[in-house]
Amino acid sequence: MEPIVSIAVVTSLILGALIAFIAFGTYFRNRKSEIVSIANPADTAPLNLKNSKPHQTKKSHAKPHQSHADKDLNKRHHPLDLNTLKGHGDSVNGLCFSSDGHSLATACDDGVVRVFKLDDASSKSFKFMRINLPAGGHPTAVAFVDDASSVVVASQSLTGASLYMYGEDNPKGGENRQHFKPELKWEQHNAHEKKYILTLFGTKATHGAADGSTIVASSSEGTDIKLWHGKSGKMLGFVDTNQLKNNMATVSPNGRFIAAAAFTADVKVWEIVYSKDSSVKEVTKVMQLKGHKSAVTWLSFTPDSERIITASKDGSIRVWNINVRYHLDEDPKTLKVFPIPLHDSNGTALHYDRLSISPDGKILAVTHGSLLQWLSVETGEVLETADKAHDGDITDIAWAPKPIPVGDKRVSILASSSVDKKVKLWASPTL
Repeated sequence: MEPIVSIAVVTSLILGALIAFIAFGTYFRNRKSEIVSIANPADTAPLNLKNSKPHQTKKSHAKPHQSHADKDLNKRHHPLDLNTLKGHGDSVNGLCFSSDGHSLATACDDGVVRVFKLDDASSKSFKFMRINLPAGGHPTAVAFVDDASSVVVASQSLTGASLYMYGEDNPKGGENRQHFKPELKWEQHNAHEKKYILTLFGTKATHGAADGSTIVASSSEGTDIKLWHGKSGKMLGFVDTNQLKNNMATVSPNGRFIAAAAFTADVKVWEIVYSKDSSVKEVTKVMQLKGHKSAVTWLSFTPDSERIITASKDGSIRVWNINVRYHLDEDPKTLKVFPIPLHDSNGTALHYDRLSISPDGKILAVTHGSLLQWLSVETGEVLETADKAHDGDITDIAWAPKPIPVGDKRVSILASSSVDKKVKLWASPTL
């Protein structure tokens, strides 16, 4: 009996194993067919492209074996682009040329003001004097005082806006002057309380009884504008635009007028009255430029101090004659109106952020975002356009007061600064 039971058990086990083998075989054959159907040629193509992508990346990264000179040449995409001043650690907020045009001061968010020597605008490197502001201060604007060895700097910190004037301890240091440590000559804390200083413009006052000393106008983001004596730091005057907020303010080249662009469409102009001893007696409002239909974003005096050019959000540029007998209630006159030649994709006119007039009064440099243009002051015609002058918004532009050597030539130069940490030098276009 036992052998029969054993045979039955063995037979059952063999049959069970056989059934299981057949079942698993069927399952794996089905699974294999599923895998084959998924991995068809049409679907493997993208996978091959993906796998080949790293090789393309590797190929493109193997490119940077070109020299620095080649790189600079490639980046100078515009024929007027002469050179780039590098080395800034953050956004460059403002810049200013010295009266001889051979020094360029820059105000950078890295807390440093740099004064570059521009002996040749085409040079591969430039010597500069480094001025470190007190900890926590961010330079917002800069202006030269009297000569190339002294600068006034506007700085913003958590405690408010301050003004500092730095001068070299040995201005006659000659070629090695960049090694001399700049000295702090004066400082004004809370110059505009806690309000940000937007602009700083200086000029040598030569009108009337003025003695040629540098005066500096500072404009806050509020409605106040202050006038300072460059060498001493003494406040000479104060005006309030009463126009909600300022966009900027500047002083005329001869030191006679202050003009402000603000939130409203009108431009207010004040006269700086000098006493016989050359001190500032008063700053009084003398005229108002009316004609724009929207806020004026920027303005600039012509080199002869007799005209003002304004740019507005109404899409126009106006040229004003301010050489009028305002004491006899004669109003300033609009000489020319030009449409701003910029439009968005919908055809709406755009506005200019900044403008600056060339030393000969013939060319107007203007900006919008990262775009830079040169216009004829006489006709409003666009002379040149650099669609992407910088890799970010342009923060400031300024003309060198005198031509600068470029190789064996002397060229009229425009400087531009940007949030891209660079300062560029541009040749003037031909009229």
